[in-house]
Amino acid sequence: MKVLLLNGSPRKEGCTYTALSEVAAVLNENGIETEIFQAGDPARENVKAAAEKMKTADALVVGSPVYWASPSGQIIEFMDQFVSMAGKDLEHKPAAAVASARRAGTTATLEVLTKYFNFYQMPVVSANYWNMVHGNTPDEVRKDEEGLQIMRILGRNMAWLLKCLEAGKNAGVEIPETEEKIKTNFIR
Repeated sequence: MKVLLLNGSPRKEGCTYTALSEVAAVLNENGIETEIFQAGDPARENVKAAAEKMKTADALVVGSPVYWASPSGQIIEFMDQFVSMAGKDLEHKPAAAVASARRAGTTATLEVLTKYFNFYQMPVVSANYWNMVHGNTPDEVRKDEEGLQIMRILGRNMAWLLKCLEAGKNAGVEIPETEEKIKTNFIR
């Protein structure tokens, strides 16, 4: 099993990366392979590379710093393209959003990112609080004991769900059939 973690920060090893690394460490401890992908670059080729990796991933975690009380512009641009490219490779795969902030804007960030998952029928994985860490530097994030605990619980819950899905698959439980999307237009 493999989880793709998208680092939506332009800072390759900043606060968001620190949070994602905590999730990845717990997944690895549970026998699940991980890859943290630098999604802070929304260039088409970078998005295409991530979409290609999603074909073999069993789950997705998207992390973003909070800028102006919402996700970074880079991750929004990235995700808009990514979900279009990855499409069917996202359906029914567990997903989680992670927000990193100095102070506020985390819940708004999580809400925006989670909407991408809902569109593709992805089970959303949670922890014991909102999936967020606080700090202005990676060192400060490492001092956020509650935030790091949330990341560890998120990793354990993701590992548990992936193992449950694998057990179900081995027992013959099939993924729900996806109906063709009905699009209602209210303008006449």
